[in-house]
Amino acid sequence: MTATKPIVVGVDGSPSAIHAARWAAAEAARRGTRLVIVHACEPVPVHAPQVAVSTAEFGEAVRDQGRRWLATAEASAEVVAPQVEMSTELVTGGAAEQLIGRSAAAELVVLGSRGLGGFTGLLVGSIAVAVSTHAQCPVVVVREAQVDRPEDAPIVVGVDGSAASDAALKFAFETAALRGAPVLVVRAWRDALVDATRLTVLIAASVEAIEAEERRLLTEQVATCAQAFPDVPVRQLLSRDGPAPALIGQSASAQLVVVGTRGRGGFRGLLLGSTSQSLIYHAECPVAVIPPAHQ
Repeated sequence: MTATKPIVVGVDGSPSAIHAARWAAAEAARRGTRLVIVHACEPVPVHAPQVAVSTAEFGEAVRDQGRRWLATAEASAEVVAPQVEMSTELVTGGAAEQLIGRSAAAELVVLGSRGLGGFTGLLVGSIAVAVSTHAQCPVVVVREAQVDRPEDAPIVVGVDGSAASDAALKFAFETAALRGAPVLVVRAWRDALVDATRLTVLIAASVEAIEAEERRLLTEQVATCAQAFPDVPVRQLLSRDGPAPALIGQSASAQLVVVGTRGRGGFRGLLLGSTSQSLIYHAECPVAVIPPAHQ
């Protein structure tokens, strides 16, 4: 596979950003594409407190720091993938705005889960929701303390029958094919029942019947990708846990967890509340968030 679009990684001098740059470089090598390393300098506030240096001097100092961070990230990425064409960009503006703007022309956007400088709080609160919700390409979050996994560790993907999880499923198979890895498809059926009617449904049908239907739906959703990627080993897991515990548990032995930006049933609101935060903060491998349009 040779990609025509670059992988874009946002950096800010933090250890988490260095991990993200290294992950992005390795992925660029697999996909046969180039890597663009971006640092966003926030504009100096017009009404900033009085400082000993002028606004112009302060702004230049911030840019110099950004250049150093870019150079450090590039050097770290080159160690991982010296064959990859790399470039750096020092830009002015908000981190989310810059990454979302570049996502339309990117293969992937990659970032760390903790940040400093231009990417402070990138995955906390409204900025995280903005990037994950509005990016036009997959977004990969790399946590600082994650351990490298072997290439044959599974790619774990959460599905629930929605269009968003179809996109996530396709991305998982594509990624697994590049790495020679298996895919583990997880469907959490407990949350597939609407909360208000859960008790009625459980009374009306046996747990065995519900599980049988959920397994049928899981197999049906996986079938197209399994046929399109016959060389990718695939395993299916039907879990009674909620989506976050199910995926976090599997992340301990995975090299990547893949989810959609929106879902229904077991993955409803995955990036709008506690489930997304749980996955980002507690998954033991990188997390890829795939928009529905990426199909």
